[in-house]
Amino acid sequence: MNARLMKWQSKSLKVYAVSRITLRQQLAYKSDFVIRSLFLLLILYVFTQLWSAAYEGDAQRVISGFTLKQIIWYLVFTEALTMAAPSLCLRIEDEVKSGEIAIRLIRPLSYVGYHYISYLAESVFRFSVHLAVGSLIAWPFVGAPSFGWGWLGFLSLSFGALTLAFLLNAVVALTAFWVEETRGMEFVLHKLQFTVGGMLLPIDLMPEWLQRICAWLPFQAVLYFPARTAVKYGSAPVLQQFLIQGAWVLAMAAAVLIIYRRGVRRLHVNGG
Repeated sequence: MNARLMKWQSKSLKVYAVSRITLRQQLAYKSDFVIRSLFLLLILYVFTQLWSAAYEGDAQRVISGFTLKQIIWYLVFTEALTMAAPSLCLRIEDEVKSGEIAIRLIRPLSYVGYHYISYLAESVFRFSVHLAVGSLIAWPFVGAPSFGWGWLGFLSLSFGALTLAFLLNAVVALTAFWVEETRGMEFVLHKLQFTVGGMLLPIDLMPEWLQRICAWLPFQAVLYFPARTAVKYGSAPVLQQFLIQGAWVLAMAAAVLIIYRRGVRRLHVNGG
C-alpha cells in the first residue's frame, strides 16, 4: 500500500514539475500573448460584423436554432479552444531533427505523457487568456454570456476536447519518427478542424449531407460539442456528446500508443 502511494506521489510530483515549467516558459514570452490576443480580437471583430449583417442587426432573429448572441459567443468559445493548442508537430519534429529525442526517451517519464502534460498545461493557460480576450469583443456587442448550466457542460467537455486535440495532433506529430517533416500534415489537420470541426460555422448550419459526414469524424468533439453545449445547453444531447467524445479519446489514444511503439523501434536519431 505504501509503495503504491509513493508511486502515485512520485507521478504527481512529475506532473506538477512539468506543468510548472511549461507555465513559466509561457509567462516568459509576454509579447507572444499580446500578438495572439490582438489577432484574436481582430478575427472576432470581423466575424461579429459579418454575422450582424447576416442577422440584419436583429438580436431576436433565429437562424437554424441560433440567435445572434449565441452565434457570437459560439465563435468566442471555438476560437479560444483553437488558439489554445500549441504546435505539437513542431516540437516533436524539432526533437527528432536535433537528436534531443534520445534524451527524452531515457528520462523516467513517459515520452507521450510528458508531452501531454506540457500540452495540457499550456492549453489551459492559453484557453483562459483567449476566453477572457474574446469576451472583450462579444460582451459589448451582444451582451453578457448568460448560459447558466451551459458553462458547466462547456468546461467539462473542454477538458475532453483538449485531450482529444492532443491525441489528434500526436498521431500526426509522431509520424516524425519516419518522415521528420510533419507540418504539411498538421496544416491539413487544422483545416479539417476549422471546417468539419465546426470552428467557423456551427455544424447545424451546414448542409444535411455534410452534417452526416461530420457525425462520423472526431473533429466535432473538439470544438463543436463544447461550444454548442455552452450556448444551447437545454437542447444539446450532453450525455451523448460525452460518450462520443470519450469513445474518440480511447480510439485515438490506442492509435497514438501503436504509432509511438512502432516509431521508437524504427527511430534513427539525426544530429544531437
